[in-house]
Amino acid sequence: MKLFGAVLEAELYASSLRKTLPAGAVVMQANSYIRYIPVVLNGSLRVMRQDDEGKEILLYYIKTGESCIMSFLAGIHDDTSKVKLVVEEESEVLMLPVAKASEWIRIYPEWADFIFKLYHKRFEELLDVINEVAFQKLDDRIITLLKRKAAVYASNEFTITHQQLAEELGTTREVISRLLKQMEQQQLIKLSRNKIILCIPL
Repeated sequence: MKLFGAVLEAELYASSLRKTLPAGAVVMQANSYIRYIPVVLNGSLRVMRQDDEGKEILLYYIKTGESCIMSFLAGIHDDTSKVKLVVEEESEVLMLPVAKASEWIRIYPEWADFIFKLYHKRFEELLDVINEVAFQKLDDRIITLLKRKAAVYASNEFTITHQQLAEELGTTREVISRLLKQMEQQQLIKLSRNKIILCIPL
């Protein structure tokens, strides 16, 4: 996948470690120091925030052609990560050394533009998460999350467990299972083993 002009593109591939990662793999743990930032060539990653008790909530997805701005910011300040990065679906990723990512801000205007655009996009997505948690009922948040997943997978049908949904929404599996059953009765979704089909327009 071509992301940048020829010079920066060649530099990106020459400087990075290329990896194919399976779904569920943890790319980065919270509170770990950042040495590489991921650039996704194919697939998607999810960014999770975890509290002191291990409770998690989904912040946003990193999709094809994107990177993790929070990893970049932590890395250039030699700080620990405040998020956990998990592979959503099998992904091909370039692991770019933080030193290079920081150096390129000064050398390549297109890289600086890429980073600033990512920062803007993630800021808006984090505002959306705050709005959802503060103002939406949980059943509405489930629908919002399912629509986001459908967009990531480019399909209304995808594999996910009730436990994973609960973790990404920061609640319990029992609550999620009850609400999903209600949604199925309302014909908003169809449920099968570890699969959900979204029956409403995206």
